[in-house]
Amino acid sequence: MVDFNKQIGIRIKNLREEIGFSQEQLAGELGVRREVISNIENGKRKATVEELSKISKILNTSVDLLIDASKDISVIISKDQKPEQPKTEIRIDVPQKNLIKFKEVLLYVLNKIGSKPNIGETVLYKILYFIDFDYYEKYEEQLIGATYQKNNYGPTPKEFIKIVQEMDGKDLRKIKDEYFKYPQTKYLPLREPDLAVFSAKETRLIDQVIAKLADMNASQISEYSHGDVPWLTAEDGKIIEYESVFYRTAPYSVRD
Repeated sequence: MVDFNKQIGIRIKNLREEIGFSQEQLAGELGVRREVISNIENGKRKATVEELSKISKILNTSVDLLIDASKDISVIISKDQKPEQPKTEIRIDVPQKNLIKFKEVLLYVLNKIGSKPNIGETVLYKILYFIDFDYYEKYEEQLIGATYQKNNYGPTPKEFIKIVQEMDGKDLRKIKDEYFKYPQTKYLPLREPDLAVFSAKETRLIDQVIAKLADMNASQISEYSHGDVPWLTAEDGKIIEYESVFYRTAPYSVRD
């Protein structure tokens, strides 16, 4: 017999560790003692509906994905041989070309604004989203071509966590910080980006997005992203479709 509470607890633990939160940090955000989080993750205590709602927002996911992990999107960094893919799961296969572009764009952004106190993981997610979707709207081509999922705090690039894990200690350094007493995950670059990877129009658009959004904090940029048509038209927890960018209205549209 499946232990439903234990399954949810394992899911919460995995998502918490993915974003680098300790049990203490999650407990602080939720307003409970650390032991409560420990008991929920071990399946010893049932999380209430209100707690699940709050936890999903903190972990930047949906209640549906906390309850049913099979609805989530898995990420695979391409190797020579592709693994078997269960038909019940959505998987993202990241080719080397996209992987290189993702890394260099991220390093370009971090070298420009990574040291700013407001630039944490949440802000980076939205900047990457607007780089990708603005470029696609303007040129009908993909720049990074990342896969973005609709979550509570706005678009989330699903490849981010795995790619950053590959980069940590070599290309960038992940650090835990606070911004106005809220926990914040920051990334500091350890090298300059390879500018040969970018075309002139790609660099120009990235700079435009940075100039527009770099002064926003996590709450401001999340709220701003919630007004964009691609995010509005996507279902919670589902992939945001690039094609919906052509239905954008002001102030989001970047078409001449």
